[in-house]
Amino acid sequence: MTFKPILLGAAMALSWAFGCHAVTLRVADAGDVQSMDPHSLNETLQLSFTGSIYEPLVGRAKDMSLTPALATRWTKTSPTVWRFELRKGVSFHDGTPFTADDVIFSFKRGAADGSDMKGYTSPIREVRKVDDHTVDIETTQPFPILPDTLTSLYMMSRKWCEENKAERPVDRRKGVENTASFKSNGTGPYRLKERQPSTRTVIVRNFNYWGKVEGNVDEVVFTPIGNDATRVAALLSGEVDVMEPVPLQDVERVKGSGKFTVLQGPELRTIFLGMDQKRDELLFSSVKGKNPFKDKRVRQAFYQAIDIESIKTRVMRNAATPTGEMVAPGIRGFQPDLNKRLPHDPEAAKKLLADAGYAGGFEVGMNCPNDRYVNDGQICQAVAASLARIGVKVNLQTETKVSYFPKILRRDTSFYLLGWTPSTNDAHDAMYNLMSTPTDKGQGQFNLGAYSNPKFDELALKVQTETDDKKRNDTIREAFKLHQEDIGHIPLHQQALAWGFANKVSLVQLPDNRMFFKWVSVNGAR
Repeated sequence: MTFKPILLGAAMALSWAFGCHAVTLRVADAGDVQSMDPHSLNETLQLSFTGSIYEPLVGRAKDMSLTPALATRWTKTSPTVWRFELRKGVSFHDGTPFTADDVIFSFKRGAADGSDMKGYTSPIREVRKVDDHTVDIETTQPFPILPDTLTSLYMMSRKWCEENKAERPVDRRKGVENTASFKSNGTGPYRLKERQPSTRTVIVRNFNYWGKVEGNVDEVVFTPIGNDATRVAALLSGEVDVMEPVPLQDVERVKGSGKFTVLQGPELRTIFLGMDQKRDELLFSSVKGKNPFKDKRVRQAFYQAIDIESIKTRVMRNAATPTGEMVAPGIRGFQPDLNKRLPHDPEAAKKLLADAGYAGGFEVGMNCPNDRYVNDGQICQAVAASLARIGVKVNLQTETKVSYFPKILRRDTSFYLLGWTPSTNDAHDAMYNLMSTPTDKGQGQFNLGAYSNPKFDELALKVQTETDDKKRNDTIREAFKLHQEDIGHIPLHQQALAWGFANKVSLVQLPDNRMFFKWVSVNGAR
């Protein structure tokens, strides 16, 4: 399936001419890019920003189709082997040539302890060098969508990492940092100039870039502004040129100014709730000696207690689509007829709790970011209010994503909110990363509540290896239905994108919420 990007403004191919003033683009976001290490966090903002510095073997075009990046061609030479021909004449920002040795190193680094990219590397048995510009990637099983899974695994310089003692990825869970946290050396159209975490990050054009830069931006100044009102004020006053997300309550005000555009569109991200289903006793609960989330009746009670329509209309101002699935429409494998939520029914929820032995309810801790997803903190407050009506007291902790993600990735949580966009645009991504039983090889790396059903795991493996489209889709359907029946997670909705920018800016909005600066122009700039 392909997607049509949203294009605005004048022609995007404005060249930077010798002697002209540098064109600066000032960008604000609700949160910061957490690290310059491209393997440290599998999160959209992180991958979007570092995706202008680093590059994968396989990229995505404006319609979300696969396109050559650092690999110019890929072919399947056997059921489990893919050959990738690498782009010649490419250099890292320090001038070091890009070769097959860097590819092999990057795959090993992406699979190492601390990496957030294990979900992409775990199906791979070996990466072998054929020559300086050719590699063979062998998978453990036939894997027809391998090229789709490589679009977020960025290539790093082996030489630079070894010289800077950055051979291993930054481990956000343990707070481990290295040179790659604050410095970079990619092959992309921009290189890092300045890094001040939580304050300001500056990247500038790489004029030795191998590819075409359609926009005219020479410098990007990225500033995290967590406060909604302050972020909107920065846009309206001209302090920044682009900001996202536009708070839902301010969309019409920004539009009405006449000087700015709000670009809204559907996002492929699904927002959902997860519950610790592994521990014998929850870390944060009044229930001692057992784990109420191991009982499906409790999970279903939580699901049916949540007033999703109220969240949609009051919290999200109708800029969200309630969902019964863990993937969005537009993702390959989405099942339209399964996209039905359990009915909101507080009385039924109370009965389920009573049947499970919790007639009086109980207390449970809930973790939630307040600067990552659209109105994330408010969503969690609404969930807590819904659960209070069935006797469950939620001790809600909202916090910046800088501390939130390391915490929940360590699984120091009992009940949490998360969002997920399959980078492959395929259902297998969510099945493997979010719903499969966690292993130390990368499977279920983001299944933070450790939902586990051996039958589901079996189906997920079949989806990974099946080459017949109909059989594959039928298997996805069977797996999704099983997960729904188990109440493995509680899907909430797909949020809508909302980018605000000055009318002088032309850009491309992709449904995975990534912003590539090589496609951005500031019109009228000299």
